[in-house]
Amino acid sequence: MASVYDLKPRFQALLRPLVGRLAALGVTANQVTLAAVMLSLVGGGLIAWQPFASWTLLLLPGFLLARMALNAIDGMLAREHGQQSRLGALLNELGDVVSDAALYLPLAWVPMVWVPLIEAIVVLAVVSEMAGVVAVQIGARRQYQGPMGKSDRALWFGALGLALGLGVEPGNWINWGLGAMALLLVATIVNRARGALKESGAA
Repeated sequence: MASVYDLKPRFQALLRPLVGRLAALGVTANQVTLAAVMLSLVGGGLIAWQPFASWTLLLLPGFLLARMALNAIDGMLAREHGQQSRLGALLNELGDVVSDAALYLPLAWVPMVWVPLIEAIVVLAVVSEMAGVVAVQIGARRQYQGPMGKSDRALWFGALGLALGLGVEPGNWINWGLGAMALLLVATIVNRARGALKESGAA
């Protein structure tokens, strides 16, 4: 299934000159991973502090884009500059789920948002990442199938924050969108599990 993740090679190409400069300065992949987590905590904290303010929601797309950039940079530093490590792999996976929770759970306080939907999305997001990771345990590669991977979630929530921040009236459309996200996350979990089983069986 199509996913924003498919655009990752082009995004990485844009970031490659910056990654080279960071590597030359001695910046490590693990430092970038931790910076992405801290950025997410700050972004989520601002929304939790001012959930009724439009400016915090307008900042959400920027925080999400910066997080995606940092996530791409840490991977490129690791793979292309000899910084791969077991600690880095652990920080990367844990950092993703912590960042998701930090950025998305505070949206439960935004007007008209049905709290159980946000909670369900965060839980399903964790399960989808787990489905991708545990593939390695059965002899497959890490799975990244969509349609609601990390980058897709960032796009959807970024669009939500932008719309509300620009003054679009909150309403049931928010929860319809969140419900669609939850269903697409279920499909993502199924796709990753199937991909892992297919790949491990072929191996």
